[in-house]
Formats: sequence, structure tokens, C-alpha cells
Amino acid sequence: MQLTINGTRRDLPDDAVDPDMPLLWALRDVLNLTGTKFGCGVSACGACTVHVDGQARRSCVTPLSAVAGKSVRTIEGLAPAGGLHALQKAWLAHQAPQCGYCQSGMLMAAAALLEHTPKPTDADIDAAITNLCRCGSYPRVRAAIHAAAAELHGSKP
Repeated sequence: MQLTINGTRRDLPDDAVDPDMPLLWALRDVLNLTGTKFGCGVSACGACTVHVDGQARRSCVTPLSAVAGKSVRTIEGLAPAGGLHALQKAWLAHQAPQCGYCQSGMLMAAAALLEHTPKPTDADIDAAITNLCRCGSYPRVRAAIHAAAAELHGSKP
């Protein structure tokens, strides 16, 4: 099976994958892209969020067969080569991560939001960011998303 991951065509050996295998396990165990995290396995927490054709998707419940012929972007592909994405910079500036476990999924959900809603309101952020954070850093996450929107799209934080 072939997938396009972070803009690169990747071959997954047929003996290592099954079309019903969750995308998360193909990313982590077959392609060694370990930035996408396993949290709950039932699409509730969002730690495994990636983009599929630009839409945030929970990879723990997405079978490989559902992403055939589509573009998948993981946290490893979020930033431009050699730099940080505006969201990553804002995450650091606003001290959003505490334990950090949810952060890759949270960043991917936030990136999908900003791609479709360049100047999100607090209500937009609350509706789009359904990822769970045990540390409760939601106010800092919201502030970081507003700051990244300002950098990317010229809106006020």
C-alpha cells in the first residue's frame, strides 16, 4: 500500500499492514512517525489528530483504507523545513504545553481550524478544539491560537 505522508509518497509493506489497520499504528509502528500519540483508541481524546486532505481526523479510528489516495499530514509535517509553525511558536510563547502529551494532536486540530477559519473567535476555537488536556491548559491554548492567527492572517490576538 502507498500513502502520501507529509507530501512524500511512502510505501507500506503489504506484510506489515492491513487495510483495516488504524492509520495511527501505520504511522507509529510502520513508518516510525511517533509524533502522533495514542491516547484513548476510541476517538475521544484527540491525541492522535492528523490532517487528511486538510481536515482534522482522529487517526486511532481511521482505517488505512480510508486514506488511500489522500494526503496525510502529521505533526512532523506541520512546520516548514528548519523552522517552527506559527502555532508552535505561539504555543511556546503562551506556555501552552505542560506535560505535552496532547500537544501534537492539539496543534494539528488548531492548524486545521486556522486553515479553514483564519480569524477564529473564542466560540470557533471551543467548537473546533475538542481535544482533551489533562493539565487544563485550555486558556493558554486559546490565547496561542489567537496569536498564531494574528501572525498568519493579520488578525488581532
